Order: sequence, then structure tokens, then C-alpha cells
Amino acid sequence: MISESAMAVSVSIAAVGAGLMAGIYFVFSTFVMQALQELPQIDAAKAMNAINRVILRSLFMPLFFGTTALYAWLLFVALQDHGSPGSSILFAAAFAYLSGMFLITLVFNVPLNNELARAEGNEDDLRKTWQLYTLVWVRWNHVRTLCSLLSALLSVYYLVTYA
Repeated sequence: MISESAMAVSVSIAAVGAGLMAGIYFVFSTFVMQALQELPQIDAAKAMNAINRVILRSLFMPLFFGTTALYAWLLFVALQDHGSPGSSILFAAAFAYLSGMFLITLVFNVPLNNELARAEGNEDDLRKTWQLYTLVWVRWNHVRTLCSLLSALLSVYYLVTYA
């Protein structure tokens, strides 16, 4: 269906994208959110809202959607070539990324970001929302980190073993 060299390039780009995403999420999980916790709640929530606004206009977005689109295509390729050497590894890499990074982002992290943004006009609401946000958002961010890393590792394994 696709040449081996094109497949190797596609999986390589996906692996780099997944690795970058894992790194971004890792940074948030390990020290950005902890640093925000050292600020007064209102200031921390406002800072996170600012981060969420800026990220929508940054290079993060093409990385986020581009890697997602590439893994969706690789999932399709893996399903079309099921039974061929490496197709199960490729499927697992794509599935982990799409379900563990993309869907979790859409179902959990983005709604929490939107809720935090809506609360910004009222300090009591913002304080209450921030308390819940820090617990739930960070937990799901850990999952996104691990799934992105797993996708990158499985992609590299595919490249080393099958490409």
C-alpha cells in the first residue's frame, strides 16, 4: 500500500511528534503545575488561563493536530495491513496516542480549561474551580504524558524492528 521508505519517514515523524508531546505534558506534570501551586490560587488560575490562551496561538497546535492526524493515518494503515509484520505494533502506537492523548485532551483537559476560563470573572468561582482543576487536570495530564511516551517508544520499536 505504501512504500517502506515512506512508511519509515511517516513513523519517524510520528515518533518525534509523540515524543515532543510527551515532553510538553511531562513539563506541566512535573513542575509547571507545582510552581503554579506555590502562587495564590487566584494568581495561579489566572496564569493558567493565560497559558491556555497563548498555547492556542502557538506552534503547539500544529504539533498537536499534525501528530494526531499522522497517527490516525497510521492507524488506518495498520488496519489495512493487519497481519503483516509490525502492524500490531503500529496499531498499538496509534491507538495509544489517539485514545490516550487526543481523546483524553478533548474529553477531560479542554473542558476543564474552558471551565477555568469561564470562572475568571468571579474570584470565588475561580478559587473553587482551581482547586478541582489542579486535581483532575493534572491526573489526566499524567495519562497524556504516559500515552504519548508509549506511542513514541512503540513507534521507535516499529522502526528498529520492521522498517
